[in-house]
Amino acid sequence: MKKIAIIIAGGKGSRMGQDIPKQFINVYDKPVLIYTLESFQRHPEIDAIEVVCLDGWHDILKAYAKQFNITKLKWIVSGGSTGQESIRNGVYNLEGKCDKDDIIIIHDGIRPLVDDIVLSDVIIKCQKYGNAVTSMPYNEQIFLVDDEISTTKYIPRETLRRVSTPQAYKFGKLDEAYHTAFEKEIGIYGSSYTNTMMVELGERLYFAAGSDKNIKLTTKDDIELFKAYLNTDKDNWLK
Repeated sequence: MKKIAIIIAGGKGSRMGQDIPKQFINVYDKPVLIYTLESFQRHPEIDAIEVVCLDGWHDILKAYAKQFNITKLKWIVSGGSTGQESIRNGVYNLEGKCDKDDIIIIHDGIRPLVDDIVLSDVIIKCQKYGNAVTSMPYNEQIFLVDDEISTTKYIPRETLRRVSTPQAYKFGKLDEAYHTAFEKEIGIYGSSYTNTMMVELGERLYFAAGSDKNIKLTTKDDIELFKAYLNTDKDNWLK
């Protein structure tokens, strides 16, 4: 059983307001995307990496991968016009390369702080249940808007989970799901992602461990937070 990571790096990152895609912004002389790839490179259970990359940046990515010794990078494919099209392109490229029970881990290229524990748990849960999604409890109170300035209803936070990437799926089910979704136009528009698409197709998803450090770099403030995490030493006395 192989474990293959699909890293999604096909977006332009317009909300970051920079001249280059945010996944290629340098932080301490290293692109954000390379930080992400290093997490998968060093994990002993990851056999290969595929990056879904923005057109025009493939050769640059290859050069960075060589410079930073990302030896597990096996395939680079072009992204689509939406996030779901990009993931689909990555999944379809693995047809003929993967067995149906191989585990595919999907992860955002702009989430560079992937803990080994989180990645291990998503693989373990996928092996046990057939899929797994990184998740965290929701610690704030959530209220429903009534008339834009007030509310009378709330959602108990114990019933909520924040789900992000990495997510893991068996290749056979994942490939079939993307063919069905795009043929029937289910779960592929707007902010849809693999997890929401799977639920719309009737699948039950299983929670895996998450981390508050697993931030998504969307704005310049997120870059500063990322830098802060990189410069933080963990106290040995903390359990």
